[in-house]
Amino acid sequence: MRIVFMGTPEFAVASLDALFNSSHEVVGVVTVADKASGRGRKVHSSAVKEYALSKNILTLQPLKLKDSGFLKALEGLRADLFVVVAFRMLPDAVWKMPSKGTINLHGSLLPRYRGAAPINWAVINGDKETGYSSFYINEEIDKGALLFQERMPIHEDEDAGSVHDRMMLLGALLVVKTVNAIEEESANAQPQNDIVASHAPKLNNENRRIDWTKPSTEIKNLIRGLSPYPSAYSILHTNEEELTVKFFKVEKVEGESLSPGIIKSDGKTFLYIGSRGESLSILELQVAGKRRMSIKDLLNGWELDPNWQFH
Repeated sequence: MRIVFMGTPEFAVASLDALFNSSHEVVGVVTVADKASGRGRKVHSSAVKEYALSKNILTLQPLKLKDSGFLKALEGLRADLFVVVAFRMLPDAVWKMPSKGTINLHGSLLPRYRGAAPINWAVINGDKETGYSSFYINEEIDKGALLFQERMPIHEDEDAGSVHDRMMLLGALLVVKTVNAIEEESANAQPQNDIVASHAPKLNNENRRIDWTKPSTEIKNLIRGLSPYPSAYSILHTNEEELTVKFFKVEKVEGESLSPGIIKSDGKTFLYIGSRGESLSILELQVAGKRRMSIKDLLNGWELDPNWQFH
Protein backbone atom coordinates (compact mmCIF):
# COMPACT_ATOMS: atom_id res chain seq x y z
CA MET A 1 0.00 0.00 0.00
CA ARG A 2 0.93 3.64 -0.44
CA ILE A 3 1.42 5.15 3.01
CA VAL A 4 1.83 8.65 4.39
CA PHE A 5 3.46 8.66 7.82
CA MET A 6 2.82 11.41 10.40
CA GLY A 7 4.99 11.83 13.47
CA THR A 8 7.56 14.00 15.21
CA PRO A 9 9.79 12.60 18.02
CA GLU A 10 12.28 9.75 18.24
CA PHE A 11 9.50 7.43 19.43
CA ALA A 12 7.93 7.67 15.96
CA VAL A 13 11.13 6.98 14.02
CA ALA A 14 11.16 3.26 14.85
CA SER A 15 7.69 2.84 13.33
CA LEU A 16 8.64 4.87 10.25
CA ASP A 17 11.76 2.77 9.81
CA ALA A 18 9.78 -0.47 10.14
CA LEU A 19 7.31 0.70 7.48
CA PHE A 20 10.09 1.92 5.19
CA ASN A 21 11.67 -1.54 5.34
CA SER A 22 8.36 -3.38 4.87
CA SER A 23 6.60 -4.37 1.67
CA HIS A 24 4.67 -1.09 1.70
CA GLU A 25 5.69 2.23 0.09
CA VAL A 26 6.10 5.30 2.28
CA VAL A 27 5.25 8.01 -0.23
CA GLY A 28 5.46 10.94 2.16
CA VAL A 29 6.05 12.09 5.72
CA VAL A 30 4.23 14.84 7.61
CA THR A 31 6.00 16.34 10.62
CA VAL A 32 6.29 19.52 12.65
CA ALA A 33 7.90 22.62 11.18
CA ASP A 34 11.53 23.34 12.04
CA LYS A 35 11.98 25.65 15.00
CA ALA A 36 14.74 27.54 16.78
CA SER A 37 15.63 26.50 20.32
CA GLY A 38 18.44 26.68 22.84
CA ARG A 39 20.70 29.56 23.78
CA GLY A 40 21.98 30.02 20.25
CA ARG A 41 18.47 29.81 18.79
CA LYS A 42 19.73 27.15 16.41
CA VAL A 43 17.10 25.76 14.05
CA HIS A 44 16.29 22.11 14.75
CA SER A 45 14.37 19.56 12.71
CA SER A 46 12.26 16.76 14.19
CA ALA A 47 13.71 13.27 14.50
CA VAL A 48 11.16 12.08 11.94
CA LYS A 49 12.28 14.70 9.41
CA GLU A 50 15.93 13.77 9.90
CA TYR A 51 15.11 10.13 9.17
CA ALA A 52 12.94 11.00 6.17
CA LEU A 53 15.69 13.14 4.65
CA SER A 54 18.19 10.31 5.11
CA LYS A 55 15.91 8.05 3.06
CA ASN A 56 14.92 10.68 0.49
CA ILE A 57 11.25 10.53 1.52
CA LEU A 58 9.13 13.54 0.56
CA THR A 59 8.51 15.59 3.70
CA LEU A 60 5.68 18.05 4.38
CA GLN A 61 5.87 20.48 7.31
CA PRO A 62 2.62 22.45 7.45
CA LEU A 63 2.14 25.19 10.01
CA LYS A 64 -1.61 24.54 9.84
CA LEU A 65 -3.13 21.17 8.99
CA LYS A 66 -6.18 22.85 7.39
CA ASP A 67 -4.05 24.88 4.99
CA SER A 68 -5.38 24.43 1.45
CA GLY A 69 -1.91 24.12 -0.05
CA PHE A 70 -0.98 21.37 2.38
CA LEU A 71 -4.24 19.48 1.82
CA LYS A 72 -3.74 19.63 -1.95
CA ALA A 73 -0.15 18.33 -1.64
CA LEU A 74 -1.29 15.58 0.71
CA GLU A 75 -4.09 14.50 -1.60
CA GLY A 76 -1.62 14.44 -4.49
CA LEU A 77 0.35 11.66 -2.78
CA ARG A 78 -2.59 9.29 -3.42
CA ALA A 79 -2.04 7.37 -0.20
CA ASP A 80 -4.14 4.33 0.64
CA LEU A 81 -3.53 4.74 4.37
CA PHE A 82 -2.20 7.33 6.82
CA VAL A 83 -0.16 6.08 9.80
CA VAL A 84 0.18 8.40 12.80
CA VAL A 85 2.65 7.95 15.68
CA ALA A 86 3.21 10.72 18.25
CA PHE A 87 1.80 13.59 16.22
CA ARG A 88 -0.96 16.15 16.78
CA MET A 89 -4.73 15.97 16.52
CA LEU A 90 -5.83 15.78 12.88
CA PRO A 91 -8.75 17.69 11.36
CA ASP A 92 -11.47 15.72 9.57
CA ALA A 93 -10.18 16.86 6.20
CA VAL A 94 -6.94 14.97 6.87
CA TRP A 95 -7.87 11.73 8.60
CA LYS A 96 -10.83 11.08 6.32
CA MET A 97 -8.73 11.51 3.18
CA PRO A 98 -7.23 8.03 2.50
CA SER A 99 -9.48 5.23 1.22
CA LYS A 100 -8.39 2.79 3.95
CA GLY A 101 -8.53 5.31 6.76
CA THR A 102 -5.99 6.66 9.24
CA ILE A 103 -4.48 4.60 12.05
CA ASN A 104 -2.62 5.59 15.19
CA LEU A 105 -0.20 3.88 17.60
CA HIS A 106 -0.89 4.81 21.23
CA GLY A 107 1.30 3.94 24.21
CA SER A 108 -1.30 2.30 26.43
CA LEU A 109 -3.90 -0.43 26.55
CA LEU A 110 -6.77 1.71 25.34
CA PRO A 111 -9.22 2.85 26.57
CA ARG A 112 -6.87 3.26 29.56
CA TYR A 113 -4.68 6.34 29.55
CA ARG A 114 -6.14 8.27 26.68
CA GLY A 115 -4.23 11.51 26.22
CA ALA A 116 -0.81 13.07 25.95
CA ALA A 117 1.37 11.14 28.43
CA PRO A 118 0.23 7.49 28.73
CA ILE A 119 3.64 5.98 29.49
CA ASN A 120 4.39 8.52 32.23
CA TRP A 121 1.07 8.11 34.01
CA ALA A 122 1.22 4.31 33.97
CA VAL A 123 4.54 4.48 35.86
CA ILE A 124 3.43 7.35 38.11
CA ASN A 125 0.38 5.32 39.16
CA GLY A 126 2.54 2.33 40.03
CA ASP A 127 1.10 0.01 37.35
CA LYS A 128 2.85 -3.33 36.93
CA GLU A 129 1.77 -3.66 33.32
CA THR A 130 1.09 -1.45 30.34
CA GLY A 131 0.89 -1.94 26.59
CA TYR A 132 0.33 -0.32 23.23
CA SER A 133 -2.60 -0.17 20.86
CA SER A 134 -3.31 0.45 17.20
CA PHE A 135 -6.67 1.99 16.30
CA TYR A 136 -8.53 3.95 13.66
CA ILE A 137 -8.53 7.71 14.21
CA ASN A 138 -11.91 9.43 14.41
CA GLU A 139 -13.11 12.87 15.49
CA GLU A 140 -12.40 12.25 19.21
CA ILE A 141 -8.93 11.92 20.73
CA ASP A 142 -7.86 8.28 21.25
CA LYS A 143 -11.43 6.97 20.99
CA GLY A 144 -11.42 5.24 17.60
CA ALA A 145 -12.07 1.54 16.96
CA LEU A 146 -9.30 -0.74 18.27
CA LEU A 147 -7.33 -2.92 15.89
CA PHE A 148 -4.55 -4.64 17.86
CA GLN A 149 -3.07 -4.50 21.36
CA GLU A 150 0.01 -5.96 23.01
CA ARG A 151 0.85 -6.07 26.72
CA MET A 152 4.22 -5.45 28.35
CA PRO A 153 5.40 -5.44 31.99
CA ILE A 154 6.64 -2.44 33.93
CA HIS A 155 9.49 -3.62 36.12
CA GLU A 156 9.67 -2.50 39.75
CA ASP A 157 12.45 0.08 39.48
CA GLU A 158 12.02 0.88 35.78
CA ASP A 159 11.54 4.52 34.82
CA ALA A 160 9.41 6.01 32.04
CA GLY A 161 12.43 6.38 29.78
CA SER A 162 13.11 2.65 29.84
CA VAL A 163 9.46 1.80 29.20
CA HIS A 164 9.41 4.33 26.36
CA ASP A 165 12.46 2.80 24.69
CA ARG A 166 11.12 -0.76 24.86
CA MET A 167 7.68 0.28 23.65
CA MET A 168 9.16 2.31 20.79
CA LEU A 169 10.64 -0.86 19.24
CA LEU A 170 7.76 -3.21 20.06
CA GLY A 171 5.20 -0.66 18.88
CA ALA A 172 6.91 -0.47 15.50
CA LEU A 173 6.27 -4.18 15.00
CA LEU A 174 2.61 -3.66 15.87
CA VAL A 175 2.33 -0.86 13.31
CA VAL A 176 3.54 -3.13 10.52
CA LYS A 177 1.28 -5.95 11.73
CA THR A 178 -1.68 -3.56 11.64
CA VAL A 179 -0.89 -2.21 8.18
CA ASN A 180 -0.50 -5.76 6.83
CA ALA A 181 -3.86 -6.77 8.30
CA ILE A 182 -5.57 -3.74 6.75
CA GLU A 183 -4.10 -4.57 3.37
CA GLU A 184 -5.25 -8.18 3.70
CA GLU A 185 -8.66 -7.01 4.97
CA SER A 186 -8.25 -9.26 8.01
CA ALA A 187 -8.30 -6.49 10.63
CA ASN A 188 -11.29 -6.76 12.96
CA ALA A 189 -11.79 -3.32 14.47
CA GLN A 190 -13.73 -3.21 17.74
CA PRO A 191 -15.25 -0.20 19.55
CA GLN A 192 -13.63 0.93 22.79
CA ASN A 193 -15.40 0.51 26.11
CA ASP A 194 -15.76 4.05 27.45
CA ILE A 195 -16.86 2.77 30.87
CA VAL A 196 -13.33 1.62 31.73
CA ALA A 197 -11.56 4.59 30.13
CA SER A 198 -8.97 6.66 31.99
CA HIS A 199 -6.91 9.69 31.06
CA ALA A 200 -3.25 10.68 30.81
CA PRO A 201 -3.24 14.49 30.89
CA LYS A 202 -0.38 16.71 29.79
CA LEU A 203 2.52 17.07 32.19
CA ASN A 204 2.97 20.55 33.66
CA ASN A 205 4.69 22.38 36.50
CA GLU A 206 1.84 21.56 38.85
CA ASN A 207 1.62 17.78 38.42
CA ARG A 208 5.41 17.43 38.19
CA ARG A 209 6.08 19.06 41.58
CA ILE A 210 6.81 16.72 44.49
CA ASP A 211 4.60 16.89 47.57
CA TRP A 212 6.79 15.56 50.36
CA THR A 213 3.77 15.01 52.63
CA LYS A 214 2.71 12.12 50.40
CA PRO A 215 3.78 8.50 51.03
CA SER A 216 7.31 7.60 49.93
CA THR A 217 6.03 5.05 47.41
CA GLU A 218 3.94 7.69 45.62
CA ILE A 219 6.87 10.09 45.47
CA LYS A 220 9.21 7.40 44.18
CA ASN A 221 6.71 6.47 41.46
CA LEU A 222 6.30 10.13 40.46
CA ILE A 223 10.06 10.44 40.06
CA ARG A 224 10.24 7.16 38.09
CA GLY A 225 7.33 8.21 35.92
CA LEU A 226 8.91 11.53 34.97
CA SER A 227 12.49 10.35 34.54
CA PRO A 228 14.47 11.27 32.52
CA TYR A 229 12.10 13.83 31.02
CA PRO A 230 10.45 16.15 31.92
CA SER A 231 11.47 15.14 35.49
CA ALA A 232 9.88 15.61 38.90
CA TYR A 233 11.10 18.61 40.84
CA SER A 234 11.01 20.38 44.19
CA ILE A 235 12.15 23.72 45.58
CA LEU A 236 15.07 23.72 48.01
CA HIS A 237 14.88 26.60 50.47
CA THR A 238 18.42 27.61 51.49
CA ASN A 239 19.54 30.43 53.74
CA GLU A 240 19.84 32.80 50.80
CA GLU A 241 17.73 31.57 47.88
CA GLU A 242 15.28 29.05 46.49
CA LEU A 243 16.72 26.46 44.12
CA THR A 244 14.83 24.22 41.72
CA VAL A 245 16.03 20.62 42.03
CA LYS A 246 15.10 17.88 39.56
CA PHE A 247 15.06 14.26 40.70
CA PHE A 248 15.79 11.24 38.51
CA LYS A 249 16.40 8.26 40.77
CA VAL A 250 15.59 7.55 44.43
CA GLU A 251 15.10 4.60 46.73
CA LYS A 252 13.26 4.15 50.00
CA VAL A 253 15.24 3.97 53.24
CA GLU A 254 13.90 1.41 55.69
CA GLY A 255 13.94 2.50 59.30
CA GLU A 256 14.72 6.12 58.48
CA SER A 257 11.87 8.52 59.20
CA LEU A 258 12.16 12.28 58.73
CA SER A 259 9.48 14.96 58.62
CA PRO A 260 8.32 15.85 55.09
CA GLY A 261 10.92 17.90 53.21
CA ILE A 262 13.54 17.71 55.97
CA ILE A 263 17.01 16.66 54.82
CA LYS A 264 19.70 14.49 56.39
CA SER A 265 23.19 13.96 54.96
CA ASP A 266 26.71 12.99 55.99
CA GLY A 267 27.94 15.56 53.47
CA LYS A 268 29.78 12.90 51.48
CA THR A 269 27.79 9.86 50.44
CA PHE A 270 24.05 10.22 51.02
CA LEU A 271 21.12 12.60 51.12
CA TYR A 272 17.83 11.58 52.71
CA ILE A 273 14.62 13.59 52.36
CA GLY A 274 11.64 13.04 54.61
CA SER A 275 8.18 12.06 53.39
CA ARG A 276 5.16 10.36 54.89
CA GLY A 277 6.47 7.06 56.22
CA GLU A 278 9.93 6.09 55.02
CA SER A 279 12.44 8.68 53.92
CA LEU A 280 13.88 8.67 50.43
CA SER A 281 17.54 8.33 49.55
CA ILE A 282 18.40 10.53 46.56
CA LEU A 283 20.61 8.77 44.01
CA GLU A 284 20.54 11.09 40.96
CA LEU A 285 19.46 14.71 40.76
CA GLN A 286 20.13 18.06 39.11
CA VAL A 287 20.38 21.34 40.99
CA ALA A 288 19.57 24.49 39.02
CA GLY A 289 22.69 25.67 37.21
CA LYS A 290 24.42 22.30 37.49
CA ARG A 291 24.43 19.12 35.40
CA ARG A 292 22.63 15.91 36.29
CA MET A 293 24.82 13.92 38.68
CA SER A 294 24.94 11.28 41.38
CA ILE A 295 24.46 12.43 44.96
CA LYS A 296 28.08 11.59 45.77
CA ASP A 297 29.33 13.81 42.95
CA LEU A 298 27.07 16.65 44.06
CA LEU A 299 28.13 16.46 47.72
CA ASN A 300 31.77 16.30 46.70
CA GLY A 301 31.60 19.91 45.54
CA TRP A 302 28.60 21.32 47.39
CA GLU A 303 28.07 21.82 51.11
CA LEU A 304 24.53 21.17 52.34
CA ASP A 305 23.23 22.97 55.40
CA PRO A 306 21.07 20.64 57.55
CA ASN A 307 18.68 23.54 58.12
CA TRP A 308 17.79 23.72 54.43
CA GLN A 309 14.42 22.21 53.51
CA PHE A 310 12.47 21.07 50.47
CA HIS A 311 8.97 22.40 49.77
